[in-house]
Amino acid sequence: MNDNAKKRRGSTFGDVLRIMFLGRSHTKLSLLEEEQMQSPYRTMLRNFREKKTAMLGVYIFILIFLACFILPLWFPADITFQDPTQQNTRPSNNFMKTPAALQSNVGAIDGGAVFGVGVDLSGKVYQWGNLSAKLKAIPEGMDPIVQISAGLDHVVALSNTGKLYTWGNDRFNLSSIPAAAMNTKIKQVAAGHQISLALAENGNLYIWGNENITRISTRGVQGTIDKVVVNTTTALALTKDKRVVALSSRDTPFNYIPEAIQGRVVDIATTDRSAAALTNDGKVSVWGGLDYGVQDVPEWIQGNVVQLVAGRGHFTALLKDGTVASWGWNYYRQIEVPKLSGIVAISSDYFQNYAIDQKGTIHTWGLKGYLMGTDQYGRDTFSRLLVGGRVTLTIGAISVIIAAFIGIIVGSISGYYGGAMDIFLMRMAEVVNAIPFLPLAMILSAIIGSKVSETGRIAMIMVILGLLSWPSLARLVRGQILAEREQEFVTAAKAMGIKELKIIFKHILPNVITVVLVNLTLSFALCLLYESSLSYLGFGVNEPNATWGNMLYGCNDSTVMSQYWWRWVFPSIALSMCTISINMAGDGMRDAIDPKLNDR
Repeated sequence: MNDNAKKRRGSTFGDVLRIMFLGRSHTKLSLLEEEQMQSPYRTMLRNFREKKTAMLGVYIFILIFLACFILPLWFPADITFQDPTQQNTRPSNNFMKTPAALQSNVGAIDGGAVFGVGVDLSGKVYQWGNLSAKLKAIPEGMDPIVQISAGLDHVVALSNTGKLYTWGNDRFNLSSIPAAAMNTKIKQVAAGHQISLALAENGNLYIWGNENITRISTRGVQGTIDKVVVNTTTALALTKDKRVVALSSRDTPFNYIPEAIQGRVVDIATTDRSAAALTNDGKVSVWGGLDYGVQDVPEWIQGNVVQLVAGRGHFTALLKDGTVASWGWNYYRQIEVPKLSGIVAISSDYFQNYAIDQKGTIHTWGLKGYLMGTDQYGRDTFSRLLVGGRVTLTIGAISVIIAAFIGIIVGSISGYYGGAMDIFLMRMAEVVNAIPFLPLAMILSAIIGSKVSETGRIAMIMVILGLLSWPSLARLVRGQILAEREQEFVTAAKAMGIKELKIIFKHILPNVITVVLVNLTLSFALCLLYESSLSYLGFGVNEPNATWGNMLYGCNDSTVMSQYWWRWVFPSIALSMCTISINMAGDGMRDAIDPKLNDR
């Protein structure tokens, strides 16, 4: 045998992977060389690779596996995160996709929860993003608009004649503009979380909408207000004598305004839990909550700020040199400001940022949308799908490992020794096999589920799945061992005095391991379905932890099924593709082991 043939004869783990995924080199071999190279494992791999559906299943499963275990590094999911402003948002990527007609022609711009509004220099209104039917119903015959503001799901606009307009959500009297505001000259409008505000030139503030959520009190400040800003719970006012006032009837963190800034404030902004003021020396002061590091104002901007705006958890500042800085919450990358220059105006709201340069070009950064939408708590479906897949796959894999460990040991011992040992072990397997998994898991979950931690609950599911899944594998291994124990190599091993356990697990088991792998592959898919079924019924992994099953459980409602299709379509596709790909690979492996099946 020549040296090349000797090299080709080697069979390493690297060779197996190369043959399975990259294919074999098509070097023409002699009949003798071909015969020398063909081991049973190589033959199986060759037959497996020839099954296109099986290879497709392997590629799909590897893709899903890598996505679930690697992509969360770039798309992390905070299981405790909730945001009612983002709930049930359909898949899109257009939250800040401004119309081309608005570029170099923008007069005013603002962002809502999942949409944006703008006005060109002629007063024409534009909208983009996730627009409801009511938001699309812009009032006809409006005078040219000079100022516009977007709230959660409604818009307030001011025309050049001083007339107010509103459209979008009309609940909580949002569409009912106070008559006093309609008969007064308005200088500023602001749309908040289910509430609207209009500030008159005489300093009076008019409020309408849902005041149960956003509680605003103007006692003692009417007639003195020069500017107002609003968040999801309250509002702040800047008075004509350059003082900041918290418009709240209750004691809140917003009330603790630094006394040193009073009388020198030229601009104000507020997030959901903190407030900031810009003083006449260009410095920014922040008070209120410490969330997300909003009080850590960058030192290098102090003394250079000319405008201040805020989103739900971040602040953005326009500097004297035309650059922009942001700080605070960065969950949606809303403080990752692109390299900008020549900026003359900025606008921030919720998680979007807009900057307008000297040429009228609009620059954006922040939340652009959701690849797979959001759920009922405003959580990103895509990131939860990845994390949920990781949990589901882990539960299935560990369950299969437990079942394989028990099934191989029981089946091997039963098949090799036979007799009373065989009868006892097989009757025990029949008893275990007769136990219904779902009813048992539901009963255990109801009895002890609330007494253990969520980690313990997940471990309990894995153990139960593993303990109830081994009988079929044990019977399969037993049948294979019964056939192999009569072979001559077993008789030779006994004659050499080799211990029986060593004969079972070192000499016989390797000859039947391929059949075991096929069974484990198909059992893995079954365990995924069992876990998902259990979670779907509400007895598996609980919220806020994600699995594909409990993501579907949250969609067990006719309204969700019909109106929020993305909440159940994507988890269903992921679970279906995973189980089908595993079954395709398992069927291909079974056919590769026994090619005679193709002729049946």
